[in-house]
This record gives sequence, C-alpha cells and structure tokens, in this order.
Amino acid sequence: MAETFIMEPGQLVFADLDRLAAGGLTLELAGEAWGPVEAAAALVHDVAEGDARVYGINTGFGSLAKTSIARDRLRDLQRRIVLSHAAGVGAPLPERVVRLVLALKISALAQGYSGCRPIVIERLIALYNGDVLPVIPSKGSVGASGDLAPLAHLAAVLIGVGEVSISGQVMSATEGLARIGLEPLELEAKEGLALLNGTQVSTALAAEGLQGGIDCFSAALVAGTMSVDAALGSDTPFDPRISAIRGQPGQIAVAKVYRDLLEGSEIRHSHENCDRVQDPYSLRCQPQVMGACLDHLRFAAGVILREANAVTDNPLVFAAEGDVLSGGNFHAEPIALVSDVMALALAETGSLAERRIALLTDSRMSELPPFLVTDSGVNSGFMIAQVTAAALASENKQRAAPASIDSLPTSANQEDHVSMATHAARRLIDMNENLSDIIAIELLAAAQGIDLRKPLATSKPLGQAHAMIRQVAAFWDQDRLMAPDIAGVSALVRQGAFRRFVPGDLVAP
Repeated sequence: MAETFIMEPGQLVFADLDRLAAGGLTLELAGEAWGPVEAAAALVHDVAEGDARVYGINTGFGSLAKTSIARDRLRDLQRRIVLSHAAGVGAPLPERVVRLVLALKISALAQGYSGCRPIVIERLIALYNGDVLPVIPSKGSVGASGDLAPLAHLAAVLIGVGEVSISGQVMSATEGLARIGLEPLELEAKEGLALLNGTQVSTALAAEGLQGGIDCFSAALVAGTMSVDAALGSDTPFDPRISAIRGQPGQIAVAKVYRDLLEGSEIRHSHENCDRVQDPYSLRCQPQVMGACLDHLRFAAGVILREANAVTDNPLVFAAEGDVLSGGNFHAEPIALVSDVMALALAETGSLAERRIALLTDSRMSELPPFLVTDSGVNSGFMIAQVTAAALASENKQRAAPASIDSLPTSANQEDHVSMATHAARRLIDMNENLSDIIAIELLAAAQGIDLRKPLATSKPLGQAHAMIRQVAAFWDQDRLMAPDIAGVSALVRQGAFRRFVPGDLVAP
C-alpha cells in the first residue's frame, strides 16, 4: 500500500522533493488548504462576471493583453491558450521530473493565489496518484512568463488533449484519464493561464540536477580520498587548522570528510616519514576546490527549495483584499542563475577528478605500474579510460557556459528579457551523467591502485567503498573490456550508493 503524503502547500522540505519525484506515494492536500483556494476562485468568478478589464481573466495574453474578451468566450479563451501554447519539441522529460512538476504545480495552486477551482487541483492530484504522467517535451521554454510550452502540455492532458505515460506505456490523454475514472475538464476563467504560468518545470529540472549532483559529489569525495591513499598522498592538507584560518564553511566540511575517510589507513601510515614535500594540486587542494563547489551547491539547494514552495503565477489573486495583481513572479531568473552555478560546480568536480585519474595512471607521479596494470606494454590498462574521462570533462566544461546571460526577447517584445532557466537546468541531467562516468573511472583507478599497494590496507570506510566497487568490477589483472566496469560503477554513483560515506546533511539546506 502506497505511503500517504500530506502536502502542506508551500511547506515542502528538501527531502520531500526527492520523495515526490520518486513516486509511489498517495498525495493528499491538507484540509485547511481548500479554503483559500475557494476564496480566490470566487474572486476570479466575480471579476469574470463583471465589466472591469483584468489581465488573464478577460483579456488576451502577452502582447495581446489590451484585447478584451467577451464573457461568453472566456472558457474558449482558456482552452485555446492551452492548445496554442503546447508547442514543445524534443524528447519527453524524465518521469521523475514530470512527477515533481505535478507536485510543485499542486503546491503552488493550492496556496490560493491563482484563482483556479478546487477541481483543477483535485485532477492534478489524481494524475499524480495514478502515476498518469503527461508526456511533456523537454524543449521550448525560455523560463519567463513561466515554463509556458511544457506546462501547456501538462494542462492539455486535463482537457483531454495530448498524451500520457502509464508504466512506460504511451497513450492518448483521454485514455489515460479514463484509466483513473476521469473525463476531460472544461477550464473556467483564469485556469488555463494558472496552469501554464509558473516555474515548476525549471524548478523540477534544477532539483533533479541537484539530486544527481549530490550523488556525484558524494562519490567524488570518496574517489578523491581513495586516490590520495592509492597515490601515497599526504593527509596534512586536510588538517583542520588549515581550513579554520580560511573560514570557508565548505572547505571546513570537506576537509573533515577526507580526514574521517582516511583514518586508520595502513597505506597512509606506511609513508608518514617520506621525503615528499608537497602533493600535486589535484590531491592537495581538494578541500579548497571541492569545498567551494559544496558552498555553491548548498546555496543552490536553498534557492531551489524556496522556488519549489513559491507561487509563480501571474496575475496573482489576493482574495482577502479583493485584488488581482499583475507582476513578474513567473520570471525564473533565480533558477537560471543557480543552475549556472551548479553547472560550474559539476564541471569543476569532474575536471579535478580527471586530473587525479591522470596522476594515478602516470607511474612517475603515482609510483604505481604504468596505467595501473602489471605487465604493461602487453597490457594498456587504464590508458584509454583516462582519455574517456578527459573527453567527458571537456564536454562538461563546454556545457557549463552560462545560460542565464543569453536572453532573447519573445512575444512581440512584451517579454523582452527572459531567463533561459529551463535549458540551464535541463543540461544538469546530462552533465551529471558525464560526471558519474568520470567519477566511476576514478573509483576504478583508485581501487586498482589500492589493490596494488597490498599487503597494506586502506582505511575501514575506504575498504567498504572498495568492496562495493569490486562487486561490479574485478581487479584488472590483464586487459579486458573496460566499458562494462565503467557502466557498473557509474550506476552505483547515480544510485547514490556512495552517499553513505559522507554526512547526510552535507548539502541539504
């Protein structure tokens, strides 16, 4: 039986985002939420029945805002905005993202500032609970005036247009609605616009990018520590006194992770009195680089959580005061900027990991066999795995170029500055896929290096991480097909298997 999730609109916590994306929940709205929804809907109804011209209720949209719409055509107006705006292209959004979009739209509408009737929210809840997922094209939003095109594809399902996916099977919206005992809904004044306006798609993509980023970041900390041990690196750079006098919180937190993971390593103790003065930056400066990345991931998490709980509709209905106000909450600049920040952090994490892979495969630097394999020459070992990591790191650097600065005016220059948040956030999923592969290669290389240090043993936590790796990829005693090993460990990274080795609240706000 599915777990019941009682949603307090606008009160989601960080862990809720991952749970809602994963699904398997029965979502219910807290009972007290319905009152404000009904009050806002009543005000919209009164405005629609009156003579005053109010944007979004009895006018056209965008640059057509000055066009008045007759009372008997308001329902037609709401249907047509959904149909005309459903102009998305590209591959469908992942199921996790669509579930979260549904949940975030429910939370936003249920705060009672959008003016839609309770039945609209009830229908969205029914879609979520039935796992009837609208097929939403991934491209076509500029992240201003909301995620109009993708959200139009969601709204279209409510009126019986478009497609849905149920357990991976794609079917018409009407068939999908019928599966859960529903018929298409006729939208009233303001409801189509309320469904289309908002940053829920950008926010869901950013949240998914952040969750994947945390998986990769956690694994990168483990991989980086294993590389230190495999390369006979020093733990002196992780001394808390060094980080304390700089005062950067991310650096302080990350340095502690490295210390804790290395504690008790026989390999480390074997070279405490060696003549090496300093390690290369890719080993020595990990607290500084990864700490900076952590600070920015933490910042991003806070922005994403606030946006997930936000009302980003336009116009906004303030029932208590009897006001309907036009503003710009739909502009997704907060998500655009933090997505750019996250992209930089992901690119840097991968760039540093690739440098450690290169170090481990270079016998002059690591004092390990060339390319981490005995009988080198006949065996090429990790030679091309490092090349793959370099290719992926370079690709992520290219993807990290800021999206938020690339505004293009739309809607006959009415929407003359847009955020590009949707693209900015969507690329994070691809970047995380690349990053998980880079980290997988480093984990494999570092595990190989640790094996080559036997009979000396690594620390207990790193030994546990090593055992996880060896469950999917055996020791490299001679050349074999490398790709399955990378894929197996990369899957562990994406599943969050390495999160157990770092504090659970390392990133979460």
